[in-house]
Amino acid sequence: MPTVRSLPTFGLISQVALLATLAATVGLTTAGWVVGTAYGSITFVALTWAMHRMGVDALGPADGVTLARATLVGCVAALVADSFDRRTPIGVLVAIAVVALILDAVDGQVARRTNTVSRLGARFDMEVDAFLILVLSVYVARSLGAWVLVIGAMRYAFVVAGWVSPWMQRSLPPRPWRKVVAATQAIVLVFAASDVLPRTLTVVAVAGALALLVESFGRDVAWLWCHRIIERRGLWTP
Repeated sequence: MPTVRSLPTFGLISQVALLATLAATVGLTTAGWVVGTAYGSITFVALTWAMHRMGVDALGPADGVTLARATLVGCVAALVADSFDRRTPIGVLVAIAVVALILDAVDGQVARRTNTVSRLGARFDMEVDAFLILVLSVYVARSLGAWVLVIGAMRYAFVVAGWVSPWMQRSLPPRPWRKVVAATQAIVLVFAASDVLPRTLTVVAVAGALALLVESFGRDVAWLWCHRIIERRGLWTP
């Protein structure tokens, strides 16, 4: 299957087109437009820069699926920003988020079946996941409390910690459990946003998802710390 060389540009155009569709169907405030277009622009710049840095001339079919998911996440972000000024069409927000979650299961399958698994694709997929979780946590936090924001902020706190402590920048070994935990966060937050469950059950589910996230990140930090000690003692060479 041939790669597509203009995917970042196509993604930005698609983002604006989807925002225009939202504006025409359910309405979109200035805040929604600003957040949605800013997200699309940042995604375009970051993806183009990453391709240049990694020496990638073209994106593969799986990256195209991830980019489609990224544009949907931009719509979710726009609707969440919209919710601060008016009542959000929650059915639309949840429907878009669900499609994004379904595509999250598709891009990995496409990458493996087309033999186009790449470091760039994996990182792109992870960042889209992280941002979807962040915007959903912002929306859910308005009804359940600010503690929910910890779920969305965890990934970014880990990145910032790596800037401060270089030992946290070491590459972690592959662990499928991370993907399971990330998917769990998104699924639980979508249910919480839809408000279809009793409040008590929703709080328990979100708290459980947060506990899983803390365990997952905690295990990674522990692994990095142990290997830092081993390296200092000269028992392990990267």
